[in-house]
Amino acid sequence: MPIIDPHHHLYDLKTGNYPWLQGPMLKRVFGDYSAIRRDYLIEDFLADIRNQNVVKSVHLQVEYDHNDPVAETRWLQSVADRYGYPHGIVGFADLSSPDVESVIAAHCAFENIRGIRQCLNFHRDPVKTFIDSPHLMSDSQWRRGYGLLRQYGLSFDLQLYYTQMEEATALARDFPDTPIVLNHTGMPVDREREEIEAWKKAMKMLASAPNVSCKISGLGMGDWRWTVDSIRPFVLDAIEAFGVERCMFASNFPVDKLFSSYDELFNAFKAITRDFSAAERAALFHDNAARVYRL
Repeated sequence: MPIIDPHHHLYDLKTGNYPWLQGPMLKRVFGDYSAIRRDYLIEDFLADIRNQNVVKSVHLQVEYDHNDPVAETRWLQSVADRYGYPHGIVGFADLSSPDVESVIAAHCAFENIRGIRQCLNFHRDPVKTFIDSPHLMSDSQWRRGYGLLRQYGLSFDLQLYYTQMEEATALARDFPDTPIVLNHTGMPVDREREEIEAWKKAMKMLASAPNVSCKISGLGMGDWRWTVDSIRPFVLDAIEAFGVERCMFASNFPVDKLFSSYDELFNAFKAITRDFSAAERAALFHDNAARVYRL
């Protein structure tokens, strides 16, 4: 079965500038990440995927120096030109910046650019918070920057928590022509029963906007010792909310390499969908990612 991995990272710590990987260790939602504070090059990714039929991939920005985010895209395009992977690139831009259009335009000089991600995670626990403002999606200047995505033919990768999904649903409805890809299954990192129920409800609300798709990935961040059975409900709940036609499986490597091997992860997705039809599995593992990321 051909697979497209629509969410992975690469980094070269010798030539790039990645403050969270090269500077002091930070407290992060995925715990101790010292094991991935080393180069993760295209050769490493190709080695990880060798037993899975990964025919294409999409690279997500990995918090490269925000003062020069286009440098990351430039490097990735050079990797793609040489190795063929990644086939799509999602770069960073601060959509609230006054000069955001120049950054977006510079990204678009590269053939493989497909979208923009600006992580919006805001949480009552500062370890799980990525930004200073809890309501960027409602900020008028940020929304002006967001409006440029349609003009440049780009999608938006949306990373946040269920508590922010009401605001995200309004954003999706206000900009119906901009495709949104929800990252990491909506990041259900809070596993109390009432929190899971609230996540399920919010996922259905966000899915009511037809321009939103869901990447099923990153579940190890909320369950560092996950098993097939422990992630199964989250996978199936996401598919129930968004439908087979708007979900896609992704690795989040090497971050999720902290919790499992590549084979363990994709074999889990295969096991959970064993009773799905061939067409449904093709959509989840390949076709939806190809469509959404224009691969």
